[in-house]
Amino acid sequence: MFYKDERLALFIDGSNLYAAAKSLGFDIDYKLLRTEFMRRGKMLRAFYYTALLDNEEYSPIRPLVDWLNYNGFTMVTKTAKEYTDSQGRRKVKGNMDIELTVNAMELAPHVDHIVLFSGDGDFRPLIESLQRQGVRVSVVSTIRSQPPMIADELRRQADNFIELDGLKDVIGRPARDDEDGEIDYSITP
Repeated sequence: MFYKDERLALFIDGSNLYAAAKSLGFDIDYKLLRTEFMRRGKMLRAFYYTALLDNEEYSPIRPLVDWLNYNGFTMVTKTAKEYTDSQGRRKVKGNMDIELTVNAMELAPHVDHIVLFSGDGDFRPLIESLQRQGVRVSVVSTIRSQPPMIADELRRQADNFIELDGLKDVIGRPARDDEDGEIDYSITP
């Protein structure tokens, strides 16, 4: 539940939201996402967290990062590490949990409601702390994927769980195929 006069902030775990939407067969239209949540309350900030590869001239996520940066999102990035997994696939490793947690704790005194776009159970203590400070917390993820993308303890701790699949018609667009298919750009902890 949202109230029109409440001060609102969005915290988007980029790789987690990407994986959840992909598992449901759609991509996120971030312009529509921002517009939808501006409609729901007085949005103070929309943070987007992602790790980036520093050693590549072109990263598939760079156009999205640039677009978000110029269109009302506060970008929080750090350099990711690239490695090869046991099956020989190139993977990217970068965890933004600490940055997201610190920013949420800093902003807590200035907001009434935080919307966390992540299913990562590591955020349960953050939600608990925000709630002790009087901040309502909604979590956006999905239980409709196999396996569910949200940790049960996170869903239980949140004041409100918003099923991402239920937002598909509001903030979604048809999924595009990955262009190179060789690199898994979903960030792993």
